[in-house]
Amino acid sequence: MDILPLLIQVVNSGANLYVCYGCLSVINKLVYFSKSDMLLELLKNTNISSFLAGVFTRKDHHVLLVALHIAEMILQKLSDIFLSSFIKEGVLFAIDALSVQENCAQLMFPKFTAVQLSFDSSQKSASKEVPSCLCYAFATGQPPTTSETGSCKLENDSVHKLAKHVKTNYFTPNLSEQGVTDILQKLRTCSTALSDLVNATIGNDAPARYEERFYCIVHQIMETLNGKEPISTFEFIESGVVRSLLSYLSNGQYLREKGKAQGVNGNFIIVEKRFEMFARLFLSSSEPYSVDLPLLVLIRKLQSALSSLENFPVILSHGSKQRYSYAMVPIGRRTMHPCLKVRFVRGEGETYLGEYSGDVQTVDPFSSLDGIEGFLWPKVSIGRNEHIKSASCTTGKTESLPHDLPSTDNDANLSQSAFEQALNDFAKQEMQLPLEAEVNMGVQHPASCSDEDALQKLVFYLEGQQLDHTLTLYQAILQKQIKENEFITGAKLWSQVYTLTYKRALEPIQGNSQECLQSGQNLSLSDKVGAYMEYTPFVSSIYACELTSDLERSSSTYDVLFLLKSMESLHRFTFHLMSRERICAFAEGKIDDLDSLKVGVPSMPQNEFVNSKLTEKLEQQMRDSLSVSIGGMPSWCKQLVASCPFLFSFEVRCKYFQLAAFGQLQSQSHQLSHSNSGATSDRRPSTGSLPRKKFLVFRDQILESAAKIMDLHARYKMPVEIEYDQEVGTGLGPTLEFYTLVSCEFQKSGLGMWRGEYGLFASSTTLEAEDKGILMSPSGLFPRPWPSTLSTSDDQFSEVIKKFVLLGQVAAKSLQDGRVLDLHFSKAFYKIILGRELTLYDIQSFDPELSRTLLEFQALVNRKRFLESVNGENSPAEFDSFFRDTRIEDLCLDFTLPGYPNYVLASGPDYKMVNMRNLEDYVSLIVDATINSGISRQAEAFKSGFNQVFPMEHLQIFTEDELEHLLCGEHDSLVFNELLDHVKFDHGYTASSLPIVNLLEIIQEFDHGQRRAFLQFVTGAPRLPPGGLASLNPKLTVVRKHSSIWADTDLPSVMTCANYLKLPAYSSKERMKERLLYAITEGQGSFHLS
Repeated sequence: MDILPLLIQVVNSGANLYVCYGCLSVINKLVYFSKSDMLLELLKNTNISSFLAGVFTRKDHHVLLVALHIAEMILQKLSDIFLSSFIKEGVLFAIDALSVQENCAQLMFPKFTAVQLSFDSSQKSASKEVPSCLCYAFATGQPPTTSETGSCKLENDSVHKLAKHVKTNYFTPNLSEQGVTDILQKLRTCSTALSDLVNATIGNDAPARYEERFYCIVHQIMETLNGKEPISTFEFIESGVVRSLLSYLSNGQYLREKGKAQGVNGNFIIVEKRFEMFARLFLSSSEPYSVDLPLLVLIRKLQSALSSLENFPVILSHGSKQRYSYAMVPIGRRTMHPCLKVRFVRGEGETYLGEYSGDVQTVDPFSSLDGIEGFLWPKVSIGRNEHIKSASCTTGKTESLPHDLPSTDNDANLSQSAFEQALNDFAKQEMQLPLEAEVNMGVQHPASCSDEDALQKLVFYLEGQQLDHTLTLYQAILQKQIKENEFITGAKLWSQVYTLTYKRALEPIQGNSQECLQSGQNLSLSDKVGAYMEYTPFVSSIYACELTSDLERSSSTYDVLFLLKSMESLHRFTFHLMSRERICAFAEGKIDDLDSLKVGVPSMPQNEFVNSKLTEKLEQQMRDSLSVSIGGMPSWCKQLVASCPFLFSFEVRCKYFQLAAFGQLQSQSHQLSHSNSGATSDRRPSTGSLPRKKFLVFRDQILESAAKIMDLHARYKMPVEIEYDQEVGTGLGPTLEFYTLVSCEFQKSGLGMWRGEYGLFASSTTLEAEDKGILMSPSGLFPRPWPSTLSTSDDQFSEVIKKFVLLGQVAAKSLQDGRVLDLHFSKAFYKIILGRELTLYDIQSFDPELSRTLLEFQALVNRKRFLESVNGENSPAEFDSFFRDTRIEDLCLDFTLPGYPNYVLASGPDYKMVNMRNLEDYVSLIVDATINSGISRQAEAFKSGFNQVFPMEHLQIFTEDELEHLLCGEHDSLVFNELLDHVKFDHGYTASSLPIVNLLEIIQEFDHGQRRAFLQFVTGAPRLPPGGLASLNPKLTVVRKHSSIWADTDLPSVMTCANYLKLPAYSSKERMKERLLYAITEGQGSFHLS
């Protein structure tokens, strides 16, 4: 009896079409052979009605027929029990739609459903168990012939006939005509009222007077969704409430074409207000986290709707054998996957371009259309100069393809005397390397073409349809065939010759480029004032983006995705929205106490936004043999991960990140190099290792060594391996410790990099005299502001810039090599890394006291504005000039940045001392100096260093917390159960051995600092990689250390490259703890024979 829930779970998880059909067939047999009482017992713990309603959204007629048979048998045996739930869950609605011939006609032809297999002619014999038609999927006896598998046994109107039969026999005409529950009717009424009110207020000069009516309707929708009467997924979708909420939140701009939105600037203010009101309604809870939180209820409804509606295809090659092919386009190279055959034809009427003289070309299927353009443009463009210019830009466009690395190790000695010569020799060698050699070495070229060369020059058409330049050719072909509902077979896909028509782009199209969000140093004083108070960043862009080109924008799936995206943004910006709402309430006199500005933000786990079905689909797609790059997957994968990354689990996005950024899936990248520290045998895995680049460094010159390593090696994909001068250890352990030491150096005071170092602008001698201790920053590190008027040629500031470049290189290289950093960045700094704009409300994440004061000042400014708008500029506003019973003038504030007396915010007669008249300017200038103009050049330096290793944009699929997890690993995960599950005990020890029991108890008794020291002693790093102990490779192993004299006098020893702890069998727990603490505190800082 327990098999039914499992079968339902498999179908709902996004299993492929044949597995889905098989599960449904088993369910059909269970229902068919069960008697009524047995069937009732079988179905009592499953929502079979909701399950069937989801199955009816599929498009394959075999699946629909089985689902109809299941529904018929349930109605035949238990009609009185399941009739009402069939109506509520939408089964009646689906059967009614299928019973109408014209609706059903679209479903009768084979279409892409949840998963569609792509067959290769070479594997037919190996794939007999998976025939092309589901009619033969589970046929017993003699296998069908090729001609039989091509023909379907079902009649064209089988689904229509059975649906009509079920509707006629089990649903009365009145019931069939209505099919609407009371709760559905109620939601429809609210939805219609909300949409009508939105339409009535668009373009209205006084939309604020309608906000009370909006509040009442949205509140009613919230209460209905959160009420005692359950709402089915069908009722939620069919009510239209999703579209009406989107229309309300966007003030009617949702789905409007770009350029046709009305009153865009004014809209931001209205939209912001509505999100504030929505947050107040849907995040209202007496507890920080509650299962009854209205937003949580809405999110779960949306997730259920998305799982029922989405129909994104997973294209599987079904294990096609890898074989060498040669791709002529975009660059002649050998590949391990098939190539597409393409004939390039000039578009009709095109006179500017020449005719391509070549024959049919083999094209790398995963090359971008930009890369194909780079190959074709020099050959068809008329004009010698443009020919040469375009040819020079080809390399930068085609280097994103994955390449194999060499199998040799190279050593580089970074001694002071030899470094300059090594750098010069390296530069000469690099200049002499041909393109193919650079490819093999894993060189990563940043885009170096000019803006003119980056313009799109050609437009491509496939069978009359213009292709999207952001797609690969393989993706473009898949997208076209999916839209035309074609089956794809491997033989046809790879043997067909595709005619690609090219035309000149009428207007050169600028490639997508992100403007730097930190460019405020060029703003005038008037621009800076108020620039950070008017809106939260997501409001200005959320309705301008497109989720995925695979979806019709008018579809219900698109609506659900967009509302989920809006709610996820609302969740991330809750503090911003609620703070603004509280400030507005203070300005309008609804609250009088500045302490009331403090907001408590209800939290909701981020994984509530993860859709398990889409997560499984993406993971399944990445497991396919053709998914050697992002270009080898359907276009929805890249587009949906980019626009809605929250839909996918962190673990799956990490795999996607590896594929997108590095062109390969790495299991655990810290397994890339394992060599025994001080041992004679090499413990590296025999397969799967990448070549390494060895460097010799000096412990007393860590940052200098790091800078030289990055100068030499940042652009190469080979992992870095470290060996210390005068030490015998090399490999993983010393390398991990190197990143830890570099992290420590970056946190030393006196570098001029981080907030918390005050008075740095006095003189260079002051800088040199500062204590070089570690900065203590409870809220995390954030760049210290330097005046935007300061030249980059200034000695101190130029050193700061260089260090931020180095930090960016080190951070990127650690991600590429799978190492962890021992750094604690603030959440706001991670937002900078992710390319997200900072506002006043982000200061709270790194300087809570400054943030609180600025928010209170802003509240006073808004109160003054409100009173002036009501009573005129001459209205008495004495109360508003008081800050906590003190006049603003009596605070004796001048226009310098708090904590940095030499950082002048503004000069002039109006900007000597702060008063109520210039308080707004004061707040705006502080915010600008703190998060924009004062740190923009440091942020750009970090970004430039990072991009030398790989493009920073690949990180944008993560949140700030996830990026910290990825970059810095686990903070503290040495819990007892994990130690038992993920530590191996060997060579004289078992999990029940007394010394092991004592060891585990001692580790649990360690404080935070002692645990960090223990981890660094055993692994080389004070933090575990993402995933904790389970991710360590090799596994942490504890073995018995045999003593020739007396165990109590021995110290434990380690082999960090193998995560190997050799522990003597001490006579007591106390003695073990004493010797272990001595070893982990005194045994740091060198690698020698153990």
